[in-house]
Amino acid sequence: MEVRSASNPKDVKNYDTGRLREEFLIQGLFAPGEIKMVYSQIDRIITSSIVPTDKPLKLEAGAELRAEYFLERREMGVINIGQKGSIIVDGVEYELNNTDGLYVGKGSKEIIFKSADSSKPAKFYMNSAPAHMTYPNVLIPIEEAEHEHLGTQAECNVRTINRYIHVNGVKSCQLVMGMTILDSGSIWNTMPCHTHDRRMEVYLYFNIPADGIVFHYMGEPDETRHIVVRNEEAVISPSWSIHSGGGTRNYTFIWGMVGENQTFADMDHCAIKDLK
Repeated sequence: MEVRSASNPKDVKNYDTGRLREEFLIQGLFAPGEIKMVYSQIDRIITSSIVPTDKPLKLEAGAELRAEYFLERREMGVINIGQKGSIIVDGVEYELNNTDGLYVGKGSKEIIFKSADSSKPAKFYMNSAPAHMTYPNVLIPIEEAEHEHLGTQAECNVRTINRYIHVNGVKSCQLVMGMTILDSGSIWNTMPCHTHDRRMEVYLYFNIPADGIVFHYMGEPDETRHIVVRNEEAVISPSWSIHSGGGTRNYTFIWGMVGENQTFADMDHCAIKDLK
């Protein structure tokens, strides 16, 4: 498990491109047959990819958590962006097709990931946060997520927000998780942009072609920076930072939030005229 420290916005003003990428960009996700985990000390979120191929993969706590098992003091949400697979939680098997999700609550001990076809593996993307309460494990087919259509063609941001884990749907202790799909011809996400001091966020960008990129914009509204993101890469966004993106074409991203509250609309909006 890779561990990343928290960041101070005063320091980030002085980062060059390499340092920005080192601190906030997560690369090397979705390696076949491997589990990759990044533990951020920003609100203690863990970002992980799990790609089982010819054998199942079991989730372990690792020395970093000082726990008997991974979810001893945590909860997690998973969305499958690959082919059909399943997650076995304490002997109960949940089948996930592409873009299906699963919430697993605190106290679940044995968690095993499998692909239905090793030559066409599942690609499980996971966010995990500390938890002080236990909520039921829930399979969330994409059809049962809460859908909201937003944006306009004129603003190049026609999109569908799919909420999987949220206060009006599948309950959690603090984790909020969902997926936004941009329509063809739309390239902007989260613009006009915002911050939310009460929560941090991680974005996973995918469905980006090999010759495409997304410019992920971060930083304080009057001290913005950008990170070039390619397919299946993630960005850690501190609570003080904006988190918007513009791509060379449309794309999809998964957002996971943890922190003080779970109120999706609790945003500190930034006027476009004030961005620098």
